Amino acid sequence: MRGRLLPILAVLVLALVVSAGASAYPWPIKPFHQQHPIRANFGDPRTRFWNTMLTDGLQGPGLFQFHNGIDIAAVEGTPVYPVISGTARLIDAAAVAVRSLGHKFQYFHIIPAVHDGQHVVAGRTVLGRVIRGVNHVHLTEIRGRRVWNPLATGGIVPYRDRTIPEVDAIMARPGSSLLPLDPAEVCGTVSLVAAAQDTPPLPVPGTFAGYPVAPALVTWSLAKLGGPRYVTDVPAADFRTTLPAGRAFWDVYARGSYQNVPRFNTQQYFMPGRFLYNLAETMDTRSFPNGIYEVRVHVADMRGNNSEGVQQFTIANRAGTETGCRQAPKSAP
Repeated sequence: MRGRLLPILAVLVLALVVSAGASAYPWPIKPFHQQHPIRANFGDPRTRFWNTMLTDGLQGPGLFQFHNGIDIAAVEGTPVYPVISGTARLIDAAAVAVRSLGHKFQYFHIIPAVHDGQHVVAGRTVLGRVIRGVNHVHLTEIRGRRVWNPLATGGIVPYRDRTIPEVDAIMARPGSSLLPLDPAEVCGTVSLVAAAQDTPPLPVPGTFAGYPVAPALVTWSLAKLGGPRYVTDVPAADFRTTLPAGRAFWDVYARGSYQNVPRFNTQQYFMPGRFLYNLAETMDTRSFPNGIYEVRVHVADMRGNNSEGVQQFTIANRAGTETGCRQAPKSAP
C-alpha cells in the first residue's frame, strides 16, 4: 500500500507546485483589482544607437535588448506595492526586488521606501514611489530562473484586451539593405521582413499616447500559388512566456527597428517605434522555381486577438548569371 501511495503523493506535490506557480496576482498600484494602461509590452525592442541618424544610425552599433517586463503608466509619486509578499532587496537607488518561494518580482523607476531584508506584504507595504519624469513603473516577473511575461496565465489580473494586432507590411530586402525590393521581381539572396504592431488595450496618457507595443506572437508561412507550401507557421517572435537570449535580438528583430521614443547618439526623438521582424534573414530564392509566391504573416496578442497580412512576390531568377539577378549595365570606360 505504501508503495502505491508514493506515486500518488508525488503527483499531488507536483500539482501543488504547478498551481502555486500559476496563481494570479494583482496590480502593483491602486486600485489593485482594476486594469491600468500598459505603455510597453514584454518583448518590445529596446534600442540605444551610438551613432546619429545621419551617419549609419539604424545599421550602426548600440545597446539592444528585449524589454523584460511591462511598463504600467503611473504619475510621479504614485505608491507602488508588492504583488506578492516576500523579502525585499534594493537593486539600486531606483529599483526594488521582492523574492518569495519560486518567484521574484522587480519594480523599477521608484524611490525605495524599504530596506534590504525587510519583509513586505502584498497590497500593504509601500515599496516606493514613482520617480519624477518617467510616468510609469516597470514590473519584471521571474519564475524559477526565467524572466516571464506578466500577462501570461497566472500573471497579473484583471487583464482584458480587445485590440487587434496588425501586420503593416511584408517585404523582401537585398542583403543588408533596409530598402525593399520590387515584389514583382525578386531574385538572388534576400531577407524577408514583416512590420507589425499592437495597440495597448487601454489608452496610454502623456508622451506615449497612441504609440505601439509589440505583438506577443509573430508567425509566417510561404507557399507557391497553385503549388506546394514551403514554410508553415514558423515563429519569428514568441514572447508569450519567456524571452529569447539577448544575443538573439537581431535574429528576432530586423534592422530598421527602433523603440518608441528612440535615442540616436545624444538625440532623443519623440516618435512612435517601428517593429520589424526577421521572417528569413537569408533566403536564396534560387532554391525555389520561378513563379508567384505568397507570404502570410500571422500576429496575435496575449488574449488571442489576431490578424494576418499577405504579400505576393514573384521570384524571377535569370539563368546563367552569378547572382540570379539581372546584371547592371557596365558603365562606359
